Amino acid sequence: QLQLVESGGGLVQPGGSLRLSCAASGFTLDYYAIGWFRQAPGKEREGVSCISSSGRTTNYADSVKGRFTISRDNAKNTVYLQMNSLKPEDTAVYYCAARKTVLCTYNYDYWGQGTQVTVSS
Repeated sequence: QLQLVESGGGLVQPGGSLRLSCAASGFTLDYYAIGWFRQAPGKEREGVSCISSSGRTTNYADSVKGRFTISRDNAKNTVYLQMNSLKPEDTAVYYCAARKTVLCTYNYDYWGQGTQVTVSS
């Protein structure tokens, strides 16, 4: 069974950092582009970042550029989202998603269950 599992969320103060992980089971991520998305209460889901299957290409939403970094370790079958200088407006449920394609895409086939990130003092 193909599954993505996010972890690493939690409560952090403004200016703090978290690292989210997206681990795959039932398939290898080597040939998959991975995206990170988030959804805050009462808001639509938005794309945060994505990484190509090779890891050579990454994209970021303007709201997180310079603060978030996406990376992948195919040997561990895991993709990471390092989040620094967190702001209250980063509070949301964060999801990872996968599609068997080389480049970042707007459409994904497999989704994780999400991990809550709360930025508050």
